[in-house]
This record gives sequence, C-alpha cells and structure tokens, in this order.
Amino acid sequence: MHIRPNMRPSPCALTIAGLDPSGGAGVFADLRAFAASHVWGCGAVAVVTVQSTAGIRSSHPIETRRLLDQVRELFSHQNVRAIKIGALGSASNARAIGRWLGSIDDRVPIVLDPVMRASRGARRVRLLEPGAIPALFSIMKRVAVITPNVPESQWLLGATVRTVEDAERAARALVALGPRAALVKGGHLPSPESTEATTDVLAVGRRILHFRAPRVKGALHGTGCVLSSLIAGRLASAGRADDDAIVEAVRWAKQKLRRALAQPLAIGDGLLVVPL
Repeated sequence: MHIRPNMRPSPCALTIAGLDPSGGAGVFADLRAFAASHVWGCGAVAVVTVQSTAGIRSSHPIETRRLLDQVRELFSHQNVRAIKIGALGSASNARAIGRWLGSIDDRVPIVLDPVMRASRGARRVRLLEPGAIPALFSIMKRVAVITPNVPESQWLLGATVRTVEDAERAARALVALGPRAALVKGGHLPSPESTEATTDVLAVGRRILHFRAPRVKGALHGTGCVLSSLIAGRLASAGRADDDAIVEAVRWAKQKLRRALAQPLAIGDGLLVVPL
C-alpha cells in the first residue's frame, strides 16, 4: 500500500458478496452501509444475479480465479480494516475465500452473513450451493461476528428455532463452532406477548444480549445485508474487535437500521428498500 508522506490512510471495509442490480441488497447496499459507518467501502463480486425489488430470477457465480483476483488486489493496496462476507455463490468460491482468509492478518475482523437464498423470487435460485457447507464452517472459525436469520441458523445447526430461548441456544451453539460472536436475527420469530416487536439475540463471550425493535410493517429488501455491513463498517472504524467493540458495533448498527427502517423507500413496484 503506497501512501503519500504525512498522509494517514483512511479505513476501508471490504464486502465479498453478490451483485443485486436493483441496488437494494448485496454489494451496492453494503457500500451504502459502509459510507453510513464513515469508512470507505470497496467490494468484490462473488455472484451476479438477475433481480429487481420484485424478486430474484437467476444467480450466476463468478469464476473463482476472478474472485480471488479481486480480493487480492484490493487487500494488497487498500487499507482494509474489516471484511463483510455475504453470498458466495459456489462451493469453489467458498473454499477459495476460506483459504485466502487464512493468509491475511488475523486482526482484521470478519462479519459473515451466511446468505443461502433470496427472500423473494424464483424458489429454486440459490445464492450458495449446498456443497459449500463444509467451506462455510471453515470460514466460521475465522469470523468475528456471524449474523444468520432464523432459517439460516436452523440450516447451519440442524436445530429448530421457534422462540427467543431457542435463539439463545442457537447463538451459543454457533459461537461454539468458531465465531467470536453470533447474532441470531429474530424477524422470523413470533412477536412475544402479542406485541409487534422483534428480538435479535447476540452471544459474545459468556454474555447473551437481546436487541428489541418494533416490527416493521411490509416487506423490505436487503435488511440483512445492511445490518451485517453496518456492523463491519463500525468495526473497521473502531479499529478493534474485542467483545466490547462487537457489542457496541451491534448496538450502533441496530439503532442505525431502526432509524432507516422508519422511512423506507419505494423505488419500483416490488419490495421497499432501506435508505442510508
């Protein structure tokens, strides 16, 4: 990395994720979240999709060699201080990114959003091949924070998650697999006590924390991408990823997302999107 004399490099956050042409999710949404976190965003595309806010139509993984060329170039020349990983597309991509992560500075925090399918659109379209599961578990050993929703938690653990207590157990079980912290997003859980609220559960160290927020009415696009990228951007800005820094980053990201969700945007005839 070449820097002019007396010029301190600004922190960058790198996303390795899918390209959503609508701009509502994937790399484009991640870059907006990084900007909202006051860090420079850069992105490597792992899978190209055909989609709009009306839903996904098809998914096409990038050739693994091209993906590695992207991340190596960016990491070699830019001040990457955090990495967010989203949709990787193929098992080959997942394995290659896992090997690459093992070659970089282990002080760089990684936020993993284990995206497998889009929430709306063609049901058969996958954003991660089933054969990528072993590689994903390998990546998890290097992760600072993993941010699955309930279906993704169940897929990773093979356990049912129906209550907040189940989400607590799932978060602890995920941490036992390697990540420093696990945030199980509770949007798919029924609202407790008949109230219109959601509860996300964070396991970090020996702590379990609950983050409650009003349930958003209507379907939105890209909220998971935005949340994980806000966390990664905040960690890049903080320059550390100990337990306290992770708790602060998650709390800040949840507050930032909550404010954005209060004023969603309609940019077409499909799902609403998250403004940042």
